[in-house]
Amino acid sequence: MAQDLRKLFNEEAKDQNVKMSEGHEARFLEKLDKALPEDKKSSNRFGFFNIAASVVVLLGLSFGAYKYFEGPTTVIPETPETVVTNEIKSLGDVSPDLKKVEDYYLASINLELSKVKLTPANKELFDGYVLRLKELNDEYDRLTVELTENGPNEATLDALIDNLKFRLNLVMRLKEKLQEFNDESYNQVNA
Repeated sequence: MAQDLRKLFNEEAKDQNVKMSEGHEARFLEKLDKALPEDKKSSNRFGFFNIAASVVVLLGLSFGAYKYFEGPTTVIPETPETVVTNEIKSLGDVSPDLKKVEDYYLASINLELSKVKLTPANKELFDGYVLRLKELNDEYDRLTVELTENGPNEATLDALIDNLKFRLNLVMRLKEKLQEFNDESYNQVNA
């Protein structure tokens, strides 16, 4: 089984004198091109995304390096006067899950308010609901101040979530009332 490689190469060199048929190489290259066509578009298709991803990574690393090498920040000791000036906490500062809840309710409230169609005929009804929403929003702000001052506790967190629920329910009731108002107005005009 073991053969001397030098002998094999010498014998193979003698067999190299065999000539291929006319046009064999051209036919082979043609078949190769059909089987594996060059697709230059696919390589350029993601070129833009590769560049954009590189820029995003570079910016992220630059920002991280800037924050890392930035000098130490001065810490102001908390006194009763500075507690009020500190950043007010929200549900998102307490827990990522609570941030999701807060974001969900606020997005839903804003979405539903954006769907409301205000007309001169229903403006008074709308203004009444907006006034109540403002009161609930002021209460929410008061609860966030309480959360900042006293720290997170179950009662404050429940009150904040209930406030968001009340606001969303109020907006949904506003939509229902406006729909009823529009239906009544439509029926009175056609009657």
